[in-house]
Amino acid sequence: MAEMEDFVGQEPQPVDDDSFKEPMKKRRRSDRDQRFRAFPSMEQSALKEYEKLESRTRRVLSNTYQKLIQSVFLDDNIPSGIKYLINRLLTLIEKPSLDPIYIGLFGGTGAGKSSLINAIIQQEMFLPVSGENICTSCIVQVSSGCCDQYEAKIHFLSDQEWKEELKNLTKLLHETEELGREEDAWDRDDAVEEAIWKLQVLYGNGAESKNYEELLRAKPKGKIPTSRIITLKAEEAGDLSVKLDPYIRAQRRDCNAKLAGAQIWPLIKRVEVTLPKSELIPEGVVLVDIPGTGDFNSKRDEMWKKTIDKCSVIWVISDIERVSGGRAHEDLLNESIKACQRGFCRDIALVVTKTDRLHLPEYLRERKVGNQVIQNQREAILERNETLKLQRSRILKEKLKRKLPADSKVLEASDLVYTVSAQEYWQQAFLTEEETEIPKLREYIRKQLLDKKRRMVTKYVTEAFGLLLLTDSFNSTDHLPNEYLHMSCLRRFVEEKIQLLEKIIDQCFAQIEQPLQEGVRNARTSYRRILSGCLVRSKGNQGFHQTLKAVCLKNGIYASRTLARIDLNEAITQPIYEQIDPVFGGIFSAGKATGSALMPHIDDFKHSLQEKMTEIGIRNGWKYDSCKKKFLIQEISAILGSLEGHILRKKRRIYESLSTSVQNDLKSCYEEAAQITGKKACERMKDVIRRGVDRQVAEGIFERAQERMQHQFQQLKNGITEKVKGSISTMLTLASSQGVGLYKELADVKSEYKEMEKLYRSLREVAENAVLRRGMQEFLLRMSPSKVAPPPQNTALIVGAQPQDYEK
Repeated sequence: MAEMEDFVGQEPQPVDDDSFKEPMKKRRRSDRDQRFRAFPSMEQSALKEYEKLESRTRRVLSNTYQKLIQSVFLDDNIPSGIKYLINRLLTLIEKPSLDPIYIGLFGGTGAGKSSLINAIIQQEMFLPVSGENICTSCIVQVSSGCCDQYEAKIHFLSDQEWKEELKNLTKLLHETEELGREEDAWDRDDAVEEAIWKLQVLYGNGAESKNYEELLRAKPKGKIPTSRIITLKAEEAGDLSVKLDPYIRAQRRDCNAKLAGAQIWPLIKRVEVTLPKSELIPEGVVLVDIPGTGDFNSKRDEMWKKTIDKCSVIWVISDIERVSGGRAHEDLLNESIKACQRGFCRDIALVVTKTDRLHLPEYLRERKVGNQVIQNQREAILERNETLKLQRSRILKEKLKRKLPADSKVLEASDLVYTVSAQEYWQQAFLTEEETEIPKLREYIRKQLLDKKRRMVTKYVTEAFGLLLLTDSFNSTDHLPNEYLHMSCLRRFVEEKIQLLEKIIDQCFAQIEQPLQEGVRNARTSYRRILSGCLVRSKGNQGFHQTLKAVCLKNGIYASRTLARIDLNEAITQPIYEQIDPVFGGIFSAGKATGSALMPHIDDFKHSLQEKMTEIGIRNGWKYDSCKKKFLIQEISAILGSLEGHILRKKRRIYESLSTSVQNDLKSCYEEAAQITGKKACERMKDVIRRGVDRQVAEGIFERAQERMQHQFQQLKNGITEKVKGSISTMLTLASSQGVGLYKELADVKSEYKEMEKLYRSLREVAENAVLRRGMQEFLLRMSPSKVAPPPQNTALIVGAQPQDYEK
């Protein structure tokens, strides 16, 4: 009975489906129709079919799970194979219907991120917009759901997180005040201005002159909820926008902050906004407004990086007047490319905003393309936009090629650059709605979700069918007398293949050694030049010493609302990253099994096991026990398929291990520099940093970073092989349970098996229906010259293809 504790409290609720009462059926269909309102009718039909498949599969799994639990409930000793089967069923039942697709809008001050989101969701002034000024003060997530109201959740820093920031703010201000009394030449810089601003907003005028202990005892002007979350709701978008505005709008120093949100905005960590049943943004897609530089607060800055890394798509937002140059734009692109290296990002695009801005006489005078006569403003805008697309696409693709492996999917994208105008979307003074390219971005969003839903349901139904195959086979009498011999043969083969996989992983990871060594050599010869560049400002030391103080207080990193991000640790390790980036990206890319990529080798390992199982089955008569063979083949796919998520999660830690190692080794140096006050403090801080870095380089700071990255690779290898060995061993034990005495007669699940078999076969029918709909859509588009055909899809479905063809 004690072993049942693994399952107690985890019993899933029965899953509803179309066979239930009529009122429930109508309500559920209505909800499902609402969820798909963002899609054209043909895409809605495909999604409804996939949704129906998934819903019925969950019902079958839930019924099977409850039958198994009832059949073993009174047993004192549950065989390990049965426990594995029950836990696998529970995992599938509780698996989310669809992991959210995060689309990050990544841009600097005044780039137009909020305006773009407003246009996409068809709410002109929903998020605050304010021309060239900083408007959004934190990360804002916008998604749609099944709720009937507009809702926003404001998440605040914890008490401990704010105390950490408060200590750093008061340190910065106190030591700057001392310096100011000694030297009048120092001007306040961005770091000090922002520190004063935050304290005055929270505690009132004069707060900047108080010390840390005094401010801890002070009562903030605004009311801070004990839950650290405020929930706002409204029936209309405009009403929620008014309530939300003071929480997410970056308040100006000269404003009269009397509203509740305006008095506590420095404590806000992030805001999550949910729209009710949007006709434009499908449920499952999250648009994320990401500030371009990070944050002075450690927790907010870490969340900034994690938010970028969890985005599967990043749109780099830059307005038409800044896209052609400037450090800020390049920094945004570089940070986005890093997200491809260390995170989940698979697609990057440049979205150029405010493209309606064009001075016609000036454009005509400087025009260098085409012989066609420009008749009006609209023609000039469209021509300029097309030229810009060609130029920026070429530049961006060349940049991506230098940083990413040659087989990266982003390099195959048909659209790397979009030229949009939120203002023209609303006014249409010169451009049509289609020409503003807002509808094109919506179409891209829909395609992302539809493709992901198709892959998810195909994989889900296939895994479920494999489990039902084996569950039903437990009560079968058609087992072979020499089954144990077959399994022993298969175990030996698996052991040999795992040893070979370990060698292949070693070979994949060994590719990083030479670039690492070369990068370390480059870093040793260039770190002084790089460091000097980071420590020099065009205005000299005037006003820079406070920024440098902030850098030291945050262990080499400073992020402000207005200045470019400073990261000394990343800067001096950049020569290493420049050497390893293409190889690192290649290791974690989807290449060929003959190349450097890891996952294709794991796929090759999977196929070799599946082929061996089929071979043994044919040779030894498994045609009478085909359930077992199919289960083994499909469970191998499930086990090895789950490795991809594990590898991607570890990838970030490996990639950042270089700069993290350097930061840890320089921590004492930063702490020493942060304590410096008095005359010539800026030069003395620089000297401490230079001497500290020199000393650490002499002691092997870059070599230690190299060793730590290699150690992280070794840990990943060990994690992969342990997971593969453990899961496959348990699976084989389960499949041969009769031969080793683990068999126990279970409840009859034949009806569930038959229903699951029908669902598995219907995957092919759903795929064929999708192809027919797409063919009809293309035919209608060809018959309508005014319509523009949608871009070709990279993963078109093929009539007659088998379900497993859609897993990749």
